[in-house]
Amino acid sequence: MLWVAPTGALLLGYALGSIPFGVLLTRLAGAGDLRAIGSGNIGATNVLRTGRKGLAAATLLLDLAKGWAAVAIAAALFPGDSLLAAAAAFLGHCYPVWLGFRGGKGVATLMGIVLALHWPCALVYALVWLGLLAGLRISSVAGIAAAISAPVSAALLGRFDLVLLLLALALIVVWKHRANIGRLLDGTEPRVGRARG
Repeated sequence: MLWVAPTGALLLGYALGSIPFGVLLTRLAGAGDLRAIGSGNIGATNVLRTGRKGLAAATLLLDLAKGWAAVAIAAALFPGDSLLAAAAAFLGHCYPVWLGFRGGKGVATLMGIVLALHWPCALVYALVWLGLLAGLRISSVAGIAAAISAPVSAALLGRFDLVLLLLALALIVVWKHRANIGRLLDGTEPRVGRARG
């Protein structure tokens, strides 16, 4: 039964990752369907467009927490298969079955995953993300740069066992931001607190 642990890790990761906290919180708060607001994305940046900063912060923290929890729980229940849970949680967030596989862009969930896998890399991730967000106020730039920092910092810190996974997930983050990249090139990407992004 060698398949039981890997399958369990994958199912656990995907189930946790696919919980659409942004959609659930905005509905519970009476803020409407998040997918019909702003960019239609289910992440914290779009929740912020509802004008509810508390909801946006809660979405950010819960999206981060589900990535961390998937890895931590898998490490306890399925030792040796936590990387599978990490990948599945990330894919669950970006492509949740409950929302027709139209999910978020993965930045917060990836940070939670990195935090569970190797906290020094998560510290770099947070510094890049928050530093660029504070300096530029462009969510997409901060998120993309933070995601790319994960495999780079893993390599620099000697965690070569994490590099391929983090590189793959970072590339998905970049792919999910392709519309933002187009607006950045056009000079039309909005800053945090303004129209869509």
